[in-house]
Amino acid sequence: MPECLLVLDPGSHTTVQDSGRLGFQKLGVPVSGALDPFAHRVANLLVDNPEDEAVLECTVTGPTLAFLKQADLAVAGGAMDITLNNHAMSGWSSFSVKPGDVLRLGHAHSGCRTYLAVRGGLDLPLIMGSRSTTVSAELGGFRGRPLAKGDLLSRRPVEPLARHRTLPREWVPEYPEAIRLRAIPGPQDDFFAAGLEAFFTSRFQVGSRADRMGYRLDGPCIRHKTGAPESIISEPSLPGNVQVPADGQPIIILVEQTVGGYAKVASVITADLWKVAQAVPGTAVSFQPCTLPEAHFLLRQQACHLLAVKTYLQG
Repeated sequence: MPECLLVLDPGSHTTVQDSGRLGFQKLGVPVSGALDPFAHRVANLLVDNPEDEAVLECTVTGPTLAFLKQADLAVAGGAMDITLNNHAMSGWSSFSVKPGDVLRLGHAHSGCRTYLAVRGGLDLPLIMGSRSTTVSAELGGFRGRPLAKGDLLSRRPVEPLARHRTLPREWVPEYPEAIRLRAIPGPQDDFFAAGLEAFFTSRFQVGSRADRMGYRLDGPCIRHKTGAPESIISEPSLPGNVQVPADGQPIIILVEQTVGGYAKVASVITADLWKVAQAVPGTAVSFQPCTLPEAHFLLRQQACHLLAVKTYLQG
C-alpha cells in the first residue's frame, strides 16, 4: 500500500507547495510555491530532504492527519499547537510517527503559515517542473486543489531518519504584530508625488483580503499625482510589487499573479516577503525605502544564514 497519510480534517487551507514553478510566467503561469521560503526549506532540512522538496503549507488552522506507515516529519513556520496522539510536540524539530498515529496542527497563535515536511517527499507528479499547487488554475499539487477530508497522500520510499534534528531557538524567526518592509520605489513611482512620501511614512494594516495572490492593506490613501493615470496597460508583475488601485489602498502582490494593470509605487524586497507571508489581518505594516544594491546584499545575507542553518542541521 503506497499511501502514507490520510486527511481526517484538512484545516482551513492546506496545499502542497515546493520552491515554485519557475520560467512559465510569460505563458501566464504563476510561480506559486511556499510563501515563506525559510520555513519551507528548514522543514525539509530537518528531515534530510532536498531543500526544494514539496511540503504541506498549512494556513491559519492546520490539518489532522492519520498515518498509515512509519514516517519522519518536521514542522516549521507559524506557531501552531502540534499534538501527536494528543501529546504536545515542538515545532522546528523532526520526529517520527508509526502506523495508526494521529497528528493535529491547531490554530496559529503566531504567524499564519506552517510547513509540514515528510521525509522522502510527497509522491506527486511534477507539472512544469514543480509540485506546487495553483488553486485558481487547478494546477499541480494534489489534484490542483487544497486538501480535503478523505484524501490519501503517498511519500516516496526512503530510509528512516538517522537522528532527529532541532533548529536552535536563536535561529527561530519571530512573527510580530507589526512589521517593517524594505521596498524599492517604482517602477511607476513617478505616478506619485506626495503619495510616494505618504507611502513610506504611513502605517497600514493587513486587511481581510489577504491570500496567496496578494495582501490588500488598509490605511491612508496613496494618491496619484494630478494628471497621472490611475491604471496602466497591463504588464508583468512580480512577488513584492505594491500596486495602488484607484481607491489608493496598496496591494502587495504575491506568488499567484502574473500581470497587473495598476501603477506600482514600490516593490518589497525578496528578503522581506516572508514577513508578509506570516502576517495576519490586523498586522501593522510600514515601509522603509531601500536601494537595489542594499536589496542584493540582504538577499545574499539571507542565503548565508540558510547555509549556516543547513551546515548545522546536517553536521
